[in-house]
Amino acid sequence: LRLVAIMRSILEGEKAAVLKRDHHLPLSFHRRQEELKFSLGLQRLQHRVLREIQALRDEGSGRDGAVQSSTAPKDLPTLILEAVKELEAAKQQILKRIQIWKRQQQLAGNGTIFEENLAPLQKRCENLVEVYFQLQQQVMAASTELGSELLPRVLERFNEVLSGLVKR
Repeated sequence: LRLVAIMRSILEGEKAAVLKRDHHLPLSFHRRQEELKFSLGLQRLQHRVLREIQALRDEGSGRDGAVQSSTAPKDLPTLILEAVKELEAAKQQILKRIQIWKRQQQLAGNGTIFEENLAPLQKRCENLVEVYFQLQQQVMAASTELGSELLPRVLERFNEVLSGLVKR
């Protein structure tokens, strides 16, 4: 019983130290901030996919000027690769959040507070998949501009994004 009392006092001291250290901002604030950062990044990516890539594709196919035809094929692949990179970064953020949720679920077995609501995580995944399909449509529409060398690499990265998200 004495050992249990000593362990209990040690754990209560550690709990007090953690609460004292992280007392300045509540956990809900950090979660809300993370949620806003993610949604802003996804909106920026969606804007890039729907507006900038579409505009470059339209300029490249709509005009036959020498300047446009020489610059559009270079800018479009670069823009698509940047969008794919941002998509991969968003996927990593979701996977990190899933890992945090899994760990919190494990710790709930030990008595820690656990919020079981999966709606925000599900919404993130759905939004990412929506942007994924929009970007994939743009890539398939611009397949001639990407060329036979770059297109398979981009499609492979797309498959890795979706399969990684589904597997986790």
